[in-house]
Amino acid sequence: MSNPEAEEKKELGNKAFAAKDYDEAIKHYTAAIAIDSKNCVYYSNRSACYGGKKDWTAAANDAKECIKTDPTFIKGYYRLANAQSEQNQFDAALATIKQGLAIESDNAQLQKQQRQIKAKRSTAKRASETSERNSSTTSAPAVPSQYSNLNPAVQKEVADLQQQLIATNKEYRVVKSNIMRAQKEKRGNELTRDELSKLPAGDIKMYRGVGKMFMLSPRDEVMEHLETSIEREGKVASDLEGKCDYLERRMKSMQGNIAELTKNAASE
Repeated sequence: MSNPEAEEKKELGNKAFAAKDYDEAIKHYTAAIAIDSKNCVYYSNRSACYGGKKDWTAAANDAKECIKTDPTFIKGYYRLANAQSEQNQFDAALATIKQGLAIESDNAQLQKQQRQIKAKRSTAKRASETSERNSSTTSAPAVPSQYSNLNPAVQKEVADLQQQLIATNKEYRVVKSNIMRAQKEKRGNELTRDELSKLPAGDIKMYRGVGKMFMLSPRDEVMEHLETSIEREGKVASDLEGKCDYLERRMKSMQGNIAELTKNAASE
């Protein structure tokens, strides 16, 4: 039977996790573990928090402790396999999933995770093979054919700038994509907030998504969470737009430097 005091700490951790305040959530789950170290759920939840912080080593350690505490708790295998996969330990992750499926062979979540990790392993293997082939055949940046008449020193400088320009343009596209994602998330939360505000006043409870779970919460708490998310995503989009402007200026500067180099070299 669960310890009431430990469960209270867990609920505080759940609220902090829902707000993506992972450090605060970890503090509460740790307090729950200190009260009741035999409850596997506390380790599982803390593992999810470490995953949110991208601390995959700590996430894996808590998932292992979760499995050790209760080997029949399937979520522990999912958490561990996820942490192992994020560290590119694909074979270990698949072995973990196999252990979980031995307990619950028709678990859809583990089956889906198994397919995803197999695909991820194949992609990583192909990328590694491609990288090895490229490294064995390429020793320096290629010089575009239109600059082949320049002297070797200028050719090298132009080639280096071209490589930097390509990398910056790639980063620029990623930032633009993240801006669109943040704006989409913000708009979705705004629409949800506007619809909820039309509901009649009263002590209404509703479900809201928390990672891959759903939590029954009062409407006021849901509205507060939505407002926090809207503000956060707005700030993320704003910060990324600033970075986008910087990358645009950087690309223009590189293009100008390339044009200047080739112009000066041609006139010599």
